[in-house]
Amino acid sequence: MRGLHLLLLVLGGAACATTLATPLPVGTEGGDAAALRLAYTRPSADWPPATIDPGVAFVELGPVPKPKKVDDPAAAAAIELGKLLFFDPRLSGTGEMACASCHDPDLGFADGRTTSFGHGRKVLRRNAPSVLNAGFLPHLFWDGRAASLGDQALMVFENADEMHSDGATVVAKLASSRGYRARFLAAFGDEEPTLERALAALAAYERTLVSDGSSAFDRFLAGDTKALDDSALRGLHLFRTKARCANCHHGPLLTDFAFHDLGLSYYGRGLQDLGRHAVTGDPADVGRFKTPSLRNVARTAPYMHNGLFDLASVVNMYSAGMATLRPKPEQQDDPLFPQKSPLLQRLDLTVEEKGDLIAFLEALNERKRRVRAPELPPIGDVAR
Repeated sequence: MRGLHLLLLVLGGAACATTLATPLPVGTEGGDAAALRLAYTRPSADWPPATIDPGVAFVELGPVPKPKKVDDPAAAAAIELGKLLFFDPRLSGTGEMACASCHDPDLGFADGRTTSFGHGRKVLRRNAPSVLNAGFLPHLFWDGRAASLGDQALMVFENADEMHSDGATVVAKLASSRGYRARFLAAFGDEEPTLERALAALAAYERTLVSDGSSAFDRFLAGDTKALDDSALRGLHLFRTKARCANCHHGPLLTDFAFHDLGLSYYGRGLQDLGRHAVTGDPADVGRFKTPSLRNVARTAPYMHNGLFDLASVVNMYSAGMATLRPKPEQQDDPLFPQKSPLLQRLDLTVEEKGDLIAFLEALNERKRRVRAPELPPIGDVAR
């Protein structure tokens, strides 16, 4: 939860005091670009009121906190070690799958697939979310079953359908490498690899994967009043008001860190996925999935937990209020029948409004990162 607390602290308690914000002049609520530009170039606390439902702990949109500069040599060595581990496929059961296989820097730290390939090219059930800004998240995976980056990595290593390895195998491979042992010594003061140290190093590297403030939206927040064109500016206003996006996508990461049922559980059908319920066992969690961050969203298609939709399709579905599942006669008394989130409402956005909303979402893209895969140390060059 430390990352979440940091986000809230950086905002200085900017939780929604929308009643204090300055409304738009009468007659300009529909999206007059000049009036919107005047309203949104004020400090965010003075932006027009957001359309937020009762009970939603809204936090105004804002920049992502920059990571602190790493001055400690051991901490820097741990990050370097974690980067090696992130890109090393030899730690998997086949020796061919690395963390970077599903979280490719060139693809927004996702993989661009509907759902990812796993061990033996098995098609997995869910879409790979980006790991950018994952260090801020209190829950990992679509169903939130991991509470830390280390837990998440270990679950993937040990999943027979994913990396098909285990902690003992990972440690044995690292211990057989002179190069890795030297890096564990630099990072932890002891050359002997352990699973805890390996996972800590992976987490240290992933925490460096943070939004860099290069998006048009971030430049706009920083005072570049022309960074958003008129369409994206109208989209920002729609996002916070008529389109109701900010009920779930708010704060610096544009997520509420919560779980919602969007009507996409395919309950009782071939693509059924019970989501959060598989973790908690709570009937109320059937069909609920984690709200993803929208940072770089236009670079991480396709979307939703099952990866079945492109950006225009998602906007169209939200405009229609998302799918509403109707129980069949035999499901009338089913205690697990999912209930769609009440935050979803039919919006009936116009074609122009949908285009503006997409323009704003595209303005959340940052510069492309060129992360060169590191040269990996040999494995098996230490006699044991």
